[in-house]
Amino acid sequence: MNTNLLALASGLSDQELLVRIAALAGKERDGCAELVAHLAELETRSSLYAADGYGTLFTYCREVLKLSEDAACNRISAARACRRFPVILDALASGELSLTSVRMLSPHLTPENHQAVLARASGRSRREIEALVAELAPRPDVPSFVRKLPGVTPPAPTPPSATAPPPAIEAKPSAVVASESALSMSAPTPVPATRRPIVVTTSPERYRVQFTIGEESHDRLRRVQALLRREIPDGDPGAIFDRAIALLLEKVERQKLGAATKPRAPRSIRPGADSPGSSAASSPRLASRHAASHIKRSAWRDDGGQCGFVSKDGRRCTERAFLEFHHIRPYALGGPTSAENISLRCRRHNQYEAELVFGPRTRRLEGDS
Repeated sequence: MNTNLLALASGLSDQELLVRIAALAGKERDGCAELVAHLAELETRSSLYAADGYGTLFTYCREVLKLSEDAACNRISAARACRRFPVILDALASGELSLTSVRMLSPHLTPENHQAVLARASGRSRREIEALVAELAPRPDVPSFVRKLPGVTPPAPTPPSATAPPPAIEAKPSAVVASESALSMSAPTPVPATRRPIVVTTSPERYRVQFTIGEESHDRLRRVQALLRREIPDGDPGAIFDRAIALLLEKVERQKLGAATKPRAPRSIRPGADSPGSSAASSPRLASRHAASHIKRSAWRDDGGQCGFVSKDGRRCTERAFLEFHHIRPYALGGPTSAENISLRCRRHNQYEAELVFGPRTRRLEGDS
């Protein structure tokens, strides 16, 4: 039992404890380097995890290897970097570089500079690595801005006009307008963008969303707040976001799937070329491999907007991004473009099933030079 490890550790002398910890840390680094090397090879044999129902190496690391999201990202990034520059494996095993350092440096490594950069990064802290990255890929200066210091008495409130948003918006801690409270309203200054958007679960079925918008989007928000004063009196950007995302989803579904509130029935077979007795009618498939809108809607509905691949042991792929419309019976082998023959597949499983029929094809992995 692993719980006995505490008892074993407590039974060591002070010197034995220090020696044992150092030995375990060395084993962990060696194991990490070995795992990274094997992940690099596994990515070149993606059909292995695809056959088990995993659409990405990340999903495989999360669900099979039980790695955390951060751990999976770091190791996959290091694996791709090591395929380009194998010397990184030695640096990981010796502790000269950490996985985080490799992830931060990998986008900036080239065949010409990697030896010098890795030598400079050896044994450095994260802050020092950040400084090295800034030297390799300098970014422009952060724009200056003026903010009101805490404790300063605010000016008397101005009565809201017919077009200006209510004062409650300024006091509301919303991510969309939070930065504006620190700026001069007469001369707004751009705020540096955050590194990535934030979506955090705050309570059951409630989420905090934080992102930065530009001046043009900010002006649009203000106009929408003014136009919706009756429906949304406090101008809550969250309520506006709810409406906007619903409209955007409807538009995207129309573009991607031909979704409609009253979808038209499929067109009947055209007379002439497609009539019985014609050469087109004798073909077991439709003239085009591209699915019509009603077929896309049917596939999306049947598969629930998720990859429909199921492994031999019954595990279904969980991917919902980069989905493609897949011919169950290949189009090249006469498979029809029909609702019964079209299903959703993620990019990896669409390619995997094609390889099962037509054989593997060479491809360049992300990170290959």
